[in-house]
This record gives sequence, structure tokens and C-alpha cells, in this order.
Amino acid sequence: MSTSSTALYGSAESLTPGLKKGEVSTGTTIVAVPFDGGVVMGADSRVSTGIYVANRVSDKIAQLSDHIFCCRSGSAADTQALSEYCRHFLSQLSVQTGRPPLVKTAAHLLRKMAYKNKDQLLAGLIVGGWDPVEGAQVYNIPLGGALIRMPFALGGSGSTYLYGLMDSEFKEGMTQDQARTLAKKALAHAMARDGGSGGIIRTVVITPDGNDRDYTPGNSLPYGPAGW
Repeated sequence: MSTSSTALYGSAESLTPGLKKGEVSTGTTIVAVPFDGGVVMGADSRVSTGIYVANRVSDKIAQLSDHIFCCRSGSAADTQALSEYCRHFLSQLSVQTGRPPLVKTAAHLLRKMAYKNKDQLLAGLIVGGWDPVEGAQVYNIPLGGALIRMPFALGGSGSTYLYGLMDSEFKEGMTQDQARTLAKKALAHAMARDGGSGGIIRTVVITPDGNDRDYTPGNSLPYGPAGW
């Protein structure tokens, strides 16, 4: 005897009652933590389409220039397009001026594209990096295309679980190891609580000496089922 999946689980609309018809639920956790001499940027790796996990190990940290990265949340297609456009424009700018772009230049480029197309995009971004003019910087570009420089930045559906933790544990002038440990701790807590976040933790440390990428597998998270 066969039973349809609709009979077992209900329709897609009944499983996601808070969404409009045709709307897709998205989930992510992204974070940026500056330290004395650079910035740590981190993200989970789950890409979801409603209740279905489309990609377990996506890379949500996109490199825009040598010392500038952005973390992407919202629609994967929208944010990939924005980051690729920004990378192209910054590359052109570097050739024309003969010097590397500033972090705030990258942030303003992304802000302009996000704001001008805000009715067609679902994109929340964090831009972070280092330049010789202002040092380490973090900018938040929430849905709608605002631009705010932040002492640290959080984004995505999992960020709502993290503000108390970050307010308590973030301190100005942290070391690189302290900043990376805090970023991983925050991401692991969000991944444990938020159904739209999960997978592995990816981080990148951005300094004037170079960039250091790192990942933490799902069975080695600092908080969550593996650590309980």
C-alpha cells in the first residue's frame, strides 16, 4: 500500500505557515570580528530551500580583493552575483589607480548595488578587511541596502541567538586567536539553535601579511551535539 508524501507530511504551505505563496525560507549565520591587526570572518555552510538542505558545505565567504572579503546571507544566487560584480569592479579600480582598493570602497560598491536593486534582491552582507589607510574594518549591509560600520557584525537567521553572547564576550583589541575562537563559538551556538544554519564552520583571518582560511568539521564544533 502506498501513501503519498503529502498525506504523510502535509503540503509545503502547511510545513512553512509563515511564508507567502512562492516564498522560500532561507537560513544562515555569518559573523565578523576585528582584532588588533586584522579581521576574522566566519560562516556556517548550510544552504537551505525551505525545509530542504540544498548544500551542506557551501562557502559563504567570498574574496573581493587581496585583503577584502564578504560574508553572504539571504539568496545564494543574489549574493553570488553581487560579490562577483564587486570583485570585477574592484579589479578594474586597482588597475586604473595602481593601488589596492579600500575596504570602505568595496562596502560602498556593494551597498550601492544592493540598494538600487532592493526590490529584486534578498541579500544581507558583511564586508571586512584590512587596508593601510584605516586598518581593520567591518561593515554591515542588511536587507534593503543600508551601510553601517560596526565594532563587530552578525547576520543571517542565526544571528538573533548571538547578540547577548557577542555583547558579553567581544572586547576591543583582542588577539587573532581570541577573535577566531569567539567567531567559532558564536557560529557553533547559532548552528545548534537555528534550523537554517548548520554543516561546518569556515573562517578566514585577514591581515596585512596575508589571509588564513580554516574550517571546523561538524563533529568537532566547540558547542552543539558533538560537544554535549
